[in-house]
Amino acid sequence: MLKEYINDEWLPVLQHNHLDTFEALWDLNKDDWFEPPNYRRGGWSGVVKTAIPLPDGTEVGVFIKRQENHFFRSWRNFFRLTATFEREFRNLLNFRRLGVPTLEPIYYCQKTVDGKLRAIVVTRELEGYQPFDAQCYNPISQIGTSRRGQVISRVAKTLRSMHDARLQHNCLYLKHVFVKEGPDGAVDARLIDLEKAKWRPIKSIITTRDLYSLYRCAEGWSRTDRLRFFLAYRNEEHLGSESKKLLRGIVRRLIHKNRRV
Repeated sequence: MLKEYINDEWLPVLQHNHLDTFEALWDLNKDDWFEPPNYRRGGWSGVVKTAIPLPDGTEVGVFIKRQENHFFRSWRNFFRLTATFEREFRNLLNFRRLGVPTLEPIYYCQKTVDGKLRAIVVTRELEGYQPFDAQCYNPISQIGTSRRGQVISRVAKTLRSMHDARLQHNCLYLKHVFVKEGPDGAVDARLIDLEKAKWRPIKSIITTRDLYSLYRCAEGWSRTDRLRFFLAYRNEEHLGSESKKLLRGIVRRLIHKNRRV
């Protein structure tokens, strides 16, 4: 069980603000919810956004995710209740270890308080980033062809880095991809909400599952946009035989889903 994690680079900042304990972070802006608590599984989970002063007088935005009695059982630990945040935080650390762009972790801890399992995850705000389903990208046809190609290509390559590591997001929607465009045209992308991410041995299954989810919510994308994305993901100029096979599998799932709706 992962009891507590503190990012070494952030420890002086937390200490400077007397926020280097579970209790202090649990009570910080306690009811100022960025997202209202989600009640399920016999407990709740919610998110607070706040700014933490730095020693130099500037501030940095952070997100504090809190949950209580929000746990799961795995086949490895069937008789031990585990906070769902532990699974998400372990995935976050694993993504970073494998070089897959995601959030910067600051703090994690879980404790039993008055018989209730509580957990906290603190991450740095993705300043300057927008979710890929934000108004500025929806529909994607509203942005110029060249810029659109750069954004699509960067997102595709970010997903490929995840899949090359045999990691499946398992809940991959546009809102889980954050994009930042620099004044020089450079594009960066990060992946968030990793609670359901898992390692899988067969890359073709990972690709089909995740890209099906992404394409399914990519409203306003033309066939050309989707093809451009897939070519960038596959690092190809023209579809090879294996790529055609993968794309057919994704399209079949989309058609089957649409028929059921």
